[in-house]
Amino acid sequence: MSVKISIKTFGCQMNVRDSEVVLGLLKNAGYIITDDSKKADIVLFNTCSVRQHAEDRVWSEIGTFKDTDKIVGLIGCMAQEHKEKAFERMENIDLVVGPSDIEKIPAIIKKVLEHREKNKSKDLFEYKIWETDGEKRPDEIYHSGFYEDKNHAYVVISEGCSNYCSYCVVPYVRGELKNRKHEDVINEIKEAIKKGITKITLLGQNVNAYKDKNVDFVELLTQINAIKGLDELSFFTSHPKDTSVKLFEAMRDLEKVKKHLHLPIQSGSDRVLKLMNRNYNRNFYLDLVDKYRKIVKGGILSTDIIVGFPAESEEDFKDTFDLAEKVKFNSAYIFKYSPRAYTEAAKFADSISKEEKEKRHAAILDLQRKISKQLKK
Repeated sequence: MSVKISIKTFGCQMNVRDSEVVLGLLKNAGYIITDDSKKADIVLFNTCSVRQHAEDRVWSEIGTFKDTDKIVGLIGCMAQEHKEKAFERMENIDLVVGPSDIEKIPAIIKKVLEHREKNKSKDLFEYKIWETDGEKRPDEIYHSGFYEDKNHAYVVISEGCSNYCSYCVVPYVRGELKNRKHEDVINEIKEAIKKGITKITLLGQNVNAYKDKNVDFVELLTQINAIKGLDELSFFTSHPKDTSVKLFEAMRDLEKVKKHLHLPIQSGSDRVLKLMNRNYNRNFYLDLVDKYRKIVKGGILSTDIIVGFPAESEEDFKDTFDLAEKVKFNSAYIFKYSPRAYTEAAKFADSISKEEKEKRHAAILDLQRKISKQLKK
């Protein structure tokens, strides 16, 4: 088989790992993988729905293949969000596959190729294929053996999220929280180490909510830390409400665990945090930070911040600005709020003007750059 396939990946580390999984499945099915989409017969877009800007980029790039004869696939979160309506948005899309159905991609591609060979009518829905009804991935897909980096591997420990933060589309496109069996996670890591990989990053929308029978996240870290051949272990991302002193002590005591905690605050305003359904307040977060820094000496701390959330007042923004100034994060991902389909916040009036969002974004970005620069000295 000489069919060449390329994947363009957008969004988070979870999508990076999903693309590796898909590439592994396709390689095992006999397809040729290429980094050059111009030389590919099939181009897959593994997509993100978390921000409108990310979606706009995907639609734009898909449009560049409109006048080619390439097979185009939309996979990942945008596929789950738009489903068969994606074909109406972009007629050159041939297949749409949600995150919980990615194991079906080799078989779907085979069907599309067969349709192309028979040169059937190209009526809008006659040769289109979409799969968005899956509930849980089979664990075998994580053992396809393909990693882009030869020294480092992402390992998914949980899929989906059950927090339902009011601004976040993840539970609607990736489903409720589903934890993998800890034995499967351990086996995948051992398989990666046999390939020469020495650094592992554990992934989940909320890693520290992990629990499989009597194995919680700290116990999982402890078991992985003991694996021979592993040099470094990190994880991403944590929710403040599930973060504990027990985790900080594990980070201090487990020699292979990186002393880096990504702990999204999103807002420094209690009023906005309540609207966001974050289930913690400003003082709780500041107390966590204080404990982290006392226990994990010299530990790195990063965060996520959203500005311009519906009804965010000047006072609310000032609370966020002041918190960032007080905590002094090593780094921060700072986003302008954009409404997302299905979410509770989409029902709120998007009351902050684009200009005001830009202004607040620039102000806190400038502050964080100064802090990051100062901390690096």
